[in-house]
Amino acid sequence: MKVTLLVPTLNEIDGMKSVMPKVNRDWVHQILIVDGQSTDGTVEYAREQGYEVVVQKKKGMRHAYMEALPHVTGDVILTFSPDGNSIPELIPECIDKFKEGYDMVIVSRYAEGAKSYDDDAVTAFGNWLFSTTISLLHGHRYADAMVIYRIYHKKLISELDLDKDESYAFEEKMFDTVVSWEPLLSVRAAKRNLKIAEIPGDEPARDGGERKLQVMRWGAAYMFEVFREVFVWK
Repeated sequence: MKVTLLVPTLNEIDGMKSVMPKVNRDWVHQILIVDGQSTDGTVEYAREQGYEVVVQKKKGMRHAYMEALPHVTGDVILTFSPDGNSIPELIPECIDKFKEGYDMVIVSRYAEGAKSYDDDAVTAFGNWLFSTTISLLHGHRYADAMVIYRIYHKKLISELDLDKDESYAFEEKMFDTVVSWEPLLSVRAAKRNLKIAEIPGDEPARDGGERKLQVMRWGAAYMFEVFREVFVWK
């Protein structure tokens, strides 16, 4: 099994310097940085450290993933945030759990024994609402259906149509935004009754950089997806 650690960045120079040195390169087959046109030296630092870097042409997390895909050499993808929210030391545990035969393993901020130190009241409620709604409508009880920190088979991207623009086009146009694919991945994995596990993992506060969360637009777009998927796709 070859694991690609996929690391999206956008002006994360502080986090890159403090977090990435804690990532043992022997843990994975490939470390791939996909950058959203940073202006703070993130790309230059990553290249100086010998990381493979893709600078995306179209902005937005979903486009970051899509533009990185041709460069992914692993058959398994582990998405990881270098802003301090993802604890590097949990990477081996996440991979080991996945090797037990799961299709996806999530490092959950809300599993028993874990806590988010980056949440505020709005985002904490939003995460609870989305995870609960997905659980009720789509048949898998998630503690954390939204988080980036997760590992899954690369083939799921095409099998679940995550690589198709039409999977997101209506809500992105309606709410004038570009979303990520974690919520839709969670929904469609549940609908397919895939084998999913969550392990507890704290979410520390950000380490520098700016929070990119678009609470209202993303929240509306993701909730639309959750309800739409009751009636479409298979």
